[in-house]
Amino acid sequence: MRVAATAEEMRGLGTELAALLRPGDLVVLSGPLGAGKTTLVQGIAEGLKVRGPITSPTFVIARVHPSLADGPALVHVDAYRLGGDLEVDDLDLDASLEESVTVVEWGEGLVEGLADDRLEISIGRGEPGDGGEERTVELRGVGTRWAGVA
Repeated sequence: MRVAATAEEMRGLGTELAALLRPGDLVVLSGPLGAGKTTLVQGIAEGLKVRGPITSPTFVIARVHPSLADGPALVHVDAYRLGGDLEVDDLDLDASLEESVTVVEWGEGLVEGLADDRLEISIGRGEPGDGGEERTVELRGVGTRWAGVA
């Protein structure tokens, strides 16, 4: 488990994670509203050197951010408004999965079928007395690609 005391630390964690990511990777983010999922994705985007800005794609559902440095594109998805598997299928995420890094906010229980190997990240808010900024970040690797990541 990692702790991010500020938004800048959360972006820094995302930048660190980007160094581990490669085309075909699926990252599933979970956590309450305002936990810092998009902030983490901003750091991932910075580390991957993709075109921004990185904002929550809640109303457009998915955005593709092309690489500015010959790396993989970032597909940033917000599944908050999706009603189930059929709506996930309609997004055709598997069409770009092989050549992109796909990060899905609110994807728990919806997108695991896209890849046998994935990185699941759960973000929790700190205690009420800590000023409201501190977040706990738990990484869980699924499949051989992510064996040993925690």
